[in-house]
Amino acid sequence: MSATDCLDPVRKALLDDLDEGFAELYATYRGLVFSTALRLSGRWADAEDLTAEAFLRAYRALAGYDRDRVAALQPRAWLMTILMNIWRNCARAKSRKPPPDLRDEPVDEPDPAQDVEEAAVRRETGDELSELLGLLPDEQRAAVVLRHVVDLPVSEIATVLKIPQGTVKSHVSRGLRRLRELGGAR
Repeated sequence: MSATDCLDPVRKALLDDLDEGFAELYATYRGLVFSTALRLSGRWADAEDLTAEAFLRAYRALAGYDRDRVAALQPRAWLMTILMNIWRNCARAKSRKPPPDLRDEPVDEPDPAQDVEEAAVRRETGDELSELLGLLPDEQRAAVVLRHVVDLPVSEIATVLKIPQGTVKSHVSRGLRRLRELGGAR
């Protein structure tokens, strides 16, 4: 048995062929990355942009990695790290610009194949959660999303956010407490 036989399918595919392996990486993690981006940004269009940029940067990085680095890669945590860095940079850049005029923003059209009532409930719940998450400080929002939306373990969140595990636990705890307070006030 070779060393590559012990690898997960994504890393094995990346080692076999970068382009096909990247397609496997994208297929495996696109939903997770988009969901995380949506919870972090609170806006569908921003989440799409964040997701596209994260995968673009991931591909560029992989093209420069040697086989040992790819073999040691933890794809989920690595992609979340890339996404978090892009999100922080975008948030920093947005804080320097005046807010856009939202009156001209297009309205998302519902999917006609979806059950209307189910879609409305899901959208209302998602919108409420996004709004509440948007009220949290960035570090708490990131920790809560990575823990309870992405379901990363505390050790991986610490790696992604580049903070100690105890700080991750504190951010998650305080973020959840604040979400409960905000949710109860409605």
